[in-house]
Amino acid sequence: MNLTEDAADTLKYYMEQEEPIPEFVRFGVKAGGCSGFTYTIGFDSRQRKFDLEFETCGIKLLVDKKSHLYVKGTTIGWSSELQDKGFKFDNPFAKGTCGCRTSFMIDMNRETLGTTPSWMS
Repeated sequence: MNLTEDAADTLKYYMEQEEPIPEFVRFGVKAGGCSGFTYTIGFDSRQRKFDLEFETCGIKLLVDKKSHLYVKGTTIGWSSELQDKGFKFDNPFAKGTCGCRTSFMIDMNRETLGTTPSWMS
């Protein structure tokens, strides 16, 4: 899991607006969206039992183990263009994405992924 400098700067800015300032950025995946899966991103102040922790650009990222199956190797970027403002996800397992930029399809076989978790069925 990696952040670009622009994404890290944006997250740091928004983290500093929170009271109290959160310790982590939580990144994950949930079933749904236009293409089958949707990225989730938010703040958290505690690590949970099944979380993996990554540090990039001075930001501590948490990803639960189930989501990590679908997003390992993903780089999160930021676009500040007027008509395309927001986070960008460069996911090596995404077979395709939707115009909303937060919905994607997976290109993994069961041998790579393992069995599909029941929460994603």
